[in-house]
Parts: sequence; C-alpha cells; structure tokens
Amino acid sequence: MSHPLSETNQGQGARPTTLRGLRATGHQHRSVKAELRDNLLARLRAGEDAFPGMVGFDETVLPELEAALLAGHDLVLLGERGQGKTRLMRTLGGLLDEWSPVVEGCEIGDDPHSPSCTRCRRLAAELGEDLPITWRHRSERYTEKLATPDTSVGDLVGDVDPVKVAQGRTLGDPETVHYGLVPRSNRGIFGLNELPDLAERIQVALFNVLEERDIQIRGYSLRLPLDLLLVATANPEDYTNRGRIITPLKDRFGAEIRTHYPTEVTDEVALIAQEAQLVADVPEHLLEVVARFTRGLRESSAVDQRSGVSARFAIAAAEGISGSALRRAARANEAYAVARVCDVPTVVPTLLGKVEFEMGEEGRERDVLAHLLRLAIAETYRSRLAGLDLTGFTDLFAEGAVVETGELVPGSELLAQVGPVSGLSKVLDRLGHADDASPGQVAAAIEFVLEGLHLTRRIDKDSVAGRTVYGA
Repeated sequence: MSHPLSETNQGQGARPTTLRGLRATGHQHRSVKAELRDNLLARLRAGEDAFPGMVGFDETVLPELEAALLAGHDLVLLGERGQGKTRLMRTLGGLLDEWSPVVEGCEIGDDPHSPSCTRCRRLAAELGEDLPITWRHRSERYTEKLATPDTSVGDLVGDVDPVKVAQGRTLGDPETVHYGLVPRSNRGIFGLNELPDLAERIQVALFNVLEERDIQIRGYSLRLPLDLLLVATANPEDYTNRGRIITPLKDRFGAEIRTHYPTEVTDEVALIAQEAQLVADVPEHLLEVVARFTRGLRESSAVDQRSGVSARFAIAAAEGISGSALRRAARANEAYAVARVCDVPTVVPTLLGKVEFEMGEEGRERDVLAHLLRLAIAETYRSRLAGLDLTGFTDLFAEGAVVETGELVPGSELLAQVGPVSGLSKVLDRLGHADDASPGQVAAAIEFVLEGLHLTRRIDKDSVAGRTVYGA
C-alpha cells in the first residue's frame, strides 16, 4: 500500500504544516505496526532486502521475523553475545515511512489525526483544522535503551516533573508528568537491549505497555494509548545469571525469535569482510582462516559454549591481523601492507579476553587457541588448494635450502629467497588473485602454501624469536 507522503514521494516543500493541509493530501492514519506491515510487504513484493547488512539469517531468523512483523507482534530477540541482535533490531527502523506527521511541539509525537495526550487534545479542540504539524524522519522514530540494573520506572515510563509543579500546576494536573522513554517512542519503535538486566520490579511497569497499550504513572489514572513496536534483546537465561525475563512479561510478547552464529564458513567470511575496519590488505584466504578459527572455538569442549564466541572475536582478529601487516610495512618501508599467515599468531594473545574457557582449562588457554588456529589454517589450506601439484614448492627444500620469514620480514625479501616457483600461478588462481596480483599478495600466497605444507607434514619448520624458518 502506497501513501502520498511516504518515502520518496514527499519532497521538502510538499509537506503541509496544518491538519487541514494534511487531510487535503489524502493522508490517512495508520498505526505503527500497520505502517511496518505495509512497507515490509512492499519490499518483499519488489524483491528488495528488508534487513540490509544481516548475514546468514536468510533461511532461519528473517522468515520468523517477517512473520512476526506482519502479524503485528512485539518481540524478543534471544541469542548469545555477538549474534547481531542489536544490529537486527536497529534495521527495523528502515521499514518506517521516511517522513511522518506529528503534532508540533508534542513530547510524545502524537498523530495529528488522533492526538492522545492532554495538551494535544486541547489544542485540537481549540484550533481544529488549523492544528499545527511538523514532520519527523524515521531516524528520529527509533529509540534504544540499554537495560541497566539502575534503570528506574521513571526512566522508562515517566514521573512527576517537579519543575512543572513549581511553575504553578497542581499535582492532579496530567500535564505535570515528565514522560519516560517509552511514551516518547510513541508512533515509533522502542528497542530495549539486554532485557534480563532490568530489575524484575521494573519489568512489571511494561505490562500495560505490551497488553493494554497505555501507561500508569504514580497516582495518576493516566489513559495514554501508545502506538509503538516494542523489541527487546536478551541472552539465554541459562547463561545470564544477572537476571531473567519474568514470566508474565514473556507472555505479553507476541514472538520470541532465536538468533544464531553463521552456519556456513562463507557467511562468516562475508560477515568479517563487512564489519571489520581493516587498515591493510587481508587476503580472503586469511579471512577464511579467521572464520574457521572462530568456528573451531564455538565447537571446542575447552570453551564455555553457554557464553558463545562472539562475531566480535572474528572481527577483532581480522583487524589485528591487518594492524600487524601495517606495522611490518612501516618498519620495512613497504609501499603496500599485505597480511600474511605469520601475522595471525601475533593477535592470538590479544583475543584471550573475548573467550570464556571451562574451569578445567586454566593455564592452557593459549595452547588451546594455538592448537585450534593450526587446525583452521590446515582446513583452509585443504579447502583452497586440494588437488594442486605443489612439488614446485617442496622441491625448494630438496637440497637443504631454507626460507626464512616472520612478522617483520618484508614480502620482497621472502620473494627473493623463493624465486620463480612452478605452479605458483595456479595457487594464485585458487586464492582468488588474478594475473595482476601485487608482490605482497604473491608473498602472502607463498607463505600460506609453506605453512600448509608444514601442517600436512611435507616440510619442516622451526620458529625462534619471531622468525620462522621453513625447511630447517
């Protein structure tokens, strides 16, 4: 369903400033959930991406989310840390109309067609069709709150404003109320992050919002019909010992949607490439190593799987690898920084704080990470280069020659040691490099092959003081 003043049809100069002008355009009242439903249906029919930036959810989470939104349900996104719950929640704002009319000066963004607060009802009665309106962009209609233990009912719902009382209003006057975040999200979306961290007595304050769609403030019998979508995120209760979602509140949400980590390596790689802020060229085979490393941690019995291994682990690893490559380029005065396999182990110690290990693994954390990293490199080597004739590389060491590399060895020095190698062009093809591969990318490919040959026990390797010698 299209509306005259939604999305791109609404130019800056075309927006009316009174209720009379708004009615003249044919604009009609719609609830927020109807607005979301109409715009989601329009995107689905057009084959457009309704939730841009979400990776790996196409066949699982998104169909459930679409059904919940079309049904008009408030919802909870449940999942371990780093599964994209907040990112997904924030994409919902993109389904709102680009611009929407509100009563000018209203604290809770009342709809001009049917104002609900005392002030706006009085203005509507006094001014009639001349009721002034203004326009809000959809970015202003999404409100998010982190549910910290010190959050109060006043923060969420509202409280008596002592300033207004001091100005002469009586305590019985509804206009003495200072509205909280939830009523200020009226005509929009309210996102509540980490709902179980909210004290149970504060969760009770949301009962009426979800069921009766109104709010209660202290002793006021304040009937304020709210029009909003409430979305909350939470970790599974068996992990989050800090709190829980109380049962009556869970019952009032229309849908509970379980998120998950990417199930395919390709999705994990795409997620890392999308989110990581890389300061150097990190070849795709190294991103795959990071993805497999992360997946290995999620499957390891040494890691506390109740807490999960966040996507932020993989993103931070990729960024650390690029930082190591940039450091080498600066020390060696290289024009371009390209990451190599030797950069990967350097970031492992910096990632320890992102993983929670089982109790019996104390003291072995670095060994666990190092072992899983070797497995990830070997798996990537087999997936990328299986079936290739690599005798050109093994022949380099047939007569006792060695190749020395390391995190501070320039790519040019590595290439000079190796020289022309039979089969290198096929390796570059498998790793996604065209004929115009840079020297740094060639060096990265060669080092990846040498490490893979070592891990499959075809050549020897010795590491001393940050330097690695293959063929030793």
